[in-house]
Amino acid sequence: MDVEEVIGEVLAKIRPSEEERAFVEGLMKELEETAMETIESLGLDVKPYFVGSLAKDTYLAGDHDVDLFLAFPLDVPLERLREEGLKLGEAIGERLDTYEIAYAEHPYVRARYRGVKVDLVPCYDVRDWRDVKTAVDRSILHTKWVNENLNGRNDDVRLFKRFLKGIKAYGSEIYVRGFSGYLAEILVIKYGSFLDVVEKADFILRQKVVDPENWLKKEPELAMKTVKRETGEGKPLVVIDPVDPRRNVSANLGWEKYGRFYFKSMAFLKGPSLEFFFPQEKPVRSYLSELKKRRTVLVTLVFDVPDMVDDLLFPQLEKSARGFEKALSREGFNVLGWNVGKSEKAFIMLELDRSERERVKLKPGPEFFTKRGRDFYEKNTKVWLIGKRLYSEKRVKESVVEVILELLENNQVALGKGIREAVKGADILLNYVPKELEKEAYLFLSREKWNLKD
Repeated sequence: MDVEEVIGEVLAKIRPSEEERAFVEGLMKELEETAMETIESLGLDVKPYFVGSLAKDTYLAGDHDVDLFLAFPLDVPLERLREEGLKLGEAIGERLDTYEIAYAEHPYVRARYRGVKVDLVPCYDVRDWRDVKTAVDRSILHTKWVNENLNGRNDDVRLFKRFLKGIKAYGSEIYVRGFSGYLAEILVIKYGSFLDVVEKADFILRQKVVDPENWLKKEPELAMKTVKRETGEGKPLVVIDPVDPRRNVSANLGWEKYGRFYFKSMAFLKGPSLEFFFPQEKPVRSYLSELKKRRTVLVTLVFDVPDMVDDLLFPQLEKSARGFEKALSREGFNVLGWNVGKSEKAFIMLELDRSERERVKLKPGPEFFTKRGRDFYEKNTKVWLIGKRLYSEKRVKESVVEVILELLENNQVALGKGIREAVKGADILLNYVPKELEKEAYLFLSREKWNLKD
């Protein structure tokens, strides 16, 4: 199949049908009417705005999540916005099918209506970036900017989003570090089409700074501050938000996910295929067979998931895994890789070169004629000289499980603050995982989880 044939087949699958569009339009109309009636009944000065992919007509077939923002006047104090915004969200939620309170920068309501997820989010009714007071306020400006600049390229955005989902590079959550939907829209608007963006994967990376609204000329001081801050942090891209020169839209985009986009784009152009958009499930083999083949060791810590959102949990899991990597390296083990995640419980997987170390550990000391040398001599039972330096030895625990327990007991592992106690009470499994983690263990050990050439 050539590129156009592939694109045609993909669009047939991801472009909403007329029937689906009618459902979405009807749904949004009903929600708007419900919101307006509730606002009036409470006597509030609030405007409802639809934001996100439904409001921009960049949603994929079958993906109908609704973002309904409840915009308060700018002169309303933040605490009052939070209080009245939650009260309003709950009042609307009571008229829908189900609802619950969720928490981000401030509380909001997550509801369901006619089988569709509906987020009811209080915000400020901003006109430009100078009005922005909370992180969610920009969403109104984002929707307006995309609708004014997309110029009929909605299907190109759909293609790009589906491509990113297919290659596992979509999602700006901190535990994903991929492309957001808004970033996908900006790149299509900036470079012309889905194919243009894919063809320019290398150019975009080398260009480094993408500035669709020319903020570097209109607000040079603020825009340069953003560029310097973000490039200083080693980000793959700096995409200056078209609606706010102070923000990098790609701030959460990691090198690994941009790298996937980079290589998969080249592969797609070389051999176009539906597989890039709709990948087949990888065959899962035995993780025990993989261990036997690799002649390595798998250590898995399993513990109860603390009550926190994934955006907070995953960075702490990653910090803890890196902490184990450093601590075990100091103890003589070579950590070949790590993996973290959450199923029924949270887990940290570590692949090591061996399960046991030498029983005796050499202790190099200082030069013998120094004060530290005399202290070393007094503290150790066996001491000898090699040249002018003192040496001793100590007996150490051999098993990696014993070593980990000792490290945790002595607080010698840098753990995520919010999960420290949970990790300390973890079950430590050697070359074994619970049934629900067998697939995850295989994908980790085989590196199929991250393989760029699948």
